[in-house]
Amino acid sequence: MAKKTKINKENLVALYMDTVLDHNEVPKSVYSFAKMNHFEESEFYRFFGSFDALEAAIYELFFEKTMKTLEKSKEYKDYDAMNQLLSFYFTFFGNLTANRSYFSKSLEIEMGGLNQMKKLKTLRKKFLNFIDELDLGVIDIKNKRLDDIKDSVVNESYWIQMLVTLKFWLDDDSADFEKTDLFIEKSIAASFELANTKPLKSVVDFGKFLFKEKISMR
Repeated sequence: MAKKTKINKENLVALYMDTVLDHNEVPKSVYSFAKMNHFEESEFYRFFGSFDALEAAIYELFFEKTMKTLEKSKEYKDYDAMNQLLSFYFTFFGNLTANRSYFSKSLEIEMGGLNQMKKLKTLRKKFLNFIDELDLGVIDIKNKRLDDIKDSVVNESYWIQMLVTLKFWLDDDSADFEKTDLFIEKSIAASFELANTKPLKSVVDFGKFLFKEKISMR
């Protein structure tokens, strides 16, 4: 008889990621997942109510791992908002790349439905809280109601930028994902210039980059 696996939140996540990769699909049921990994089904429900909840937790864990790495950096605390956001992106996507096989499988969906994925809802909340804490330096409208609307629109635009970057990363086949690094640099520079209504050099530069990539991927 196989030895029972000792279960906690972290190794449950690891077992799930390995199972998805080994079988190239989500387990058919919690029962089958527990059986193939030698633990009681009831142990799963101590931590998660469903596979959707577990998958959302995976993205949350990788977000938290990214933030812990950044918080340990003395240099990060002295960066301006744009460089803090760049540091977040490079660290977060570095973590995803180290587990690309799983995340590629997890995010196998058309871009049109990416924003509706339940597994990304917790990540969205965490990411928008992070954006709120950054000193983005956008225009002060001097009207609370309009200012709240402006903040909501700005924050949502940064979430859309995250989704677009995820899609670009999934499609990127360049060595060491160099094109994704360029995409991050140019898109964030462009977004900050738009938010601060500065000259649009970076916006134009980013547009040229996207046009070139679209042509080369045909």
